[in-house]
Amino acid sequence: MSDDGYGGGGGGGGDDYDYEGPGFNEEAFDDNYDLLATEVPDGDAPAEGEQVNGYEGLNGVEPGQDTEMANGEAPQPEEPSTSAAGMRGERQPNKVRMTTPYLTKYERARVLGTRALQISMNAPVLVPLDGETDALQIAIKELSQRKIPLIIRRYLPDGSFEDWSVSELITD
Repeated sequence: MSDDGYGGGGGGGGDDYDYEGPGFNEEAFDDNYDLLATEVPDGDAPAEGEQVNGYEGLNGVEPGQDTEMANGEAPQPEEPSTSAAGMRGERQPNKVRMTTPYLTKYERARVLGTRALQISMNAPVLVPLDGETDALQIAIKELSQRKIPLIIRRYLPDGSFEDWSVSELITD
């Protein structure tokens, strides 16, 4: 006996769906119904440039009408340089860097892990090997010789960023 809700004594998986019962058959659909048709009052088609809702302009604003915000203020024109800066950020020139030239312990951990993963996936090793087989030990050797070909991107609070090559950073 099974208590899985399907009844029967053989366990689950009982097929109790009624395939012959009421459902969607050919009579259930109306051939005259069109999902894409737009209903216009009085059966008239909209005139050229007029929308179905009766307004001519964009979002209910008539052409030539003053576009005033709901709070009574006029819309502010966007400056192209500041509007996109928050999304993409701006690259700081290399001579005007604000962040520290030291490799942080978090950046070191990420760089070594990333490079060790690359080496374990058969990326070319950039230092001569002296019997090392561990990918992490090879990555540490590459870091000490400043041969890791990675760039660290440091984001600043204003949305801009600085790119530092691993070879430029001071590692102690």
